[in-house]
Amino acid sequence: MNLSGLGIFHTIIGVTALIGAVIGFIRYGKINLAQPSGKVYFYTTAVTSLTALGISKNGGFNAGHVFSLFILVLITVAYFLFANKKESKKARYFENFLLSFSFFLSLVPTVNETFTRVPIGHPLAKDIKDPIIGQTLLVILLLFIVGSVFQFIKQKRENVEVS
Repeated sequence: MNLSGLGIFHTIIGVTALIGAVIGFIRYGKINLAQPSGKVYFYTTAVTSLTALGISKNGGFNAGHVFSLFILVLITVAYFLFANKKESKKARYFENFLLSFSFFLSLVPTVNETFTRVPIGHPLAKDIKDPIIGQTLLVILLLFIVGSVFQFIKQKRENVEVS
């Protein structure tokens, strides 16, 4: 698999972030920064994004680095909304979307890297252009869209209850 020490650390922390997000989606219908699962997602995603900047399979700055920086911006803005706009009902919509979008974007390199490495010796995909990667990302995109609509409806109900 040829992972560096940083690559192994990045992978472990990244998987932890994904687990935190999935727990949040199951329990709360969103990544909830007020809950332990949301905090795990936020901090481990930040570390994963930063450590990704030190990793390059192809050498030099690449699309994966851009994804990492963009994800870092998304979670930072979401955290700002969570911490500083507690009374704003509109801010919750953006917070939920930004966190979910960061999760979706995290899955793009995760699928690419996993499918081109696992199982060891006979990976599912030969390279990033393999149809199984595109098909999997399409399914994840559809789940993201459906999930975002669900979150919007759920947040709208929560906002009405608070009024």
